[in-house]
Amino acid sequence: MKDTTIPRRSTKALTLVTALLLMGSLSGCGAVESAGTAVAKALRSAAPSSGEHNPAAPPAGNTDEISAAIARIAAIPVKGRAPKTGYSRDQFGPAWADTDHNGCDTRNDILARDLTGESFKPGTHNCVVTTGTLADKYTGKTIHFVRGADSSSAVQIDHIIPLSLAWQTGAQQISQDQRKELANDPLNLMAADGTANSSKGDKDAATWLPPNKAFRCEYTARMTAVKAKYKLWVTQPERDAIQGILAACAADGVVNR
Repeated sequence: MKDTTIPRRSTKALTLVTALLLMGSLSGCGAVESAGTAVAKALRSAAPSSGEHNPAAPPAGNTDEISAAIARIAAIPVKGRAPKTGYSRDQFGPAWADTDHNGCDTRNDILARDLTGESFKPGTHNCVVTTGTLADKYTGKTIHFVRGADSSSAVQIDHIIPLSLAWQTGAQQISQDQRKELANDPLNLMAADGTANSSKGDKDAATWLPPNKAFRCEYTARMTAVKAKYKLWVTQPERDAIQGILAACAADGVVNR
């Protein structure tokens, strides 16, 4: 899928590197906005024209999404991980609370959102998901979900930013209500292969990435969105990993990578 013409790839890389260097040399909200604009322009100028023997340019919004994530990660503070002292799941409120007050707990809300062909337990007002099919983004596998003591764990609900990681990168400093919102925010949640989710644990982007490389752009972009929304910081290795992935996504001109 990638262009193999050396001069065009070199021009694209140079344009993107220039934009990234511009971002790195600036500080402050206005500067970040300017950097995001610069990256967006660089991406648009780097996209192949329709007359070239290349894949079509990415759909509208893809390059903007990448540039927005690049701008966000540049603006997120860099600090070391705080001690895990004081962390417990209870610090983020009851597990799977019904924070949107729709009568369904968060786990079932996310299952209903992410599965296809889902069915529900009778008498639960279409809340309790009993079966469905997951196109798992972490592994690229198709998983058939069946609720049960021995089968429910095949599909788990993952926190994109793990709660333990959040606690060590700023969540200690936000309110209990904000932590509860973070733990139940659909932006930070997704149904995932149970084995892959267990492998991830509380690792950050520097120590774990989805085995399915096609999802890494969206994964890291969502990480930046959650970090920014809840005023969490990143470690230097975490920032380096996310910026490296997003730069590669930008060079490819795609969101899913």
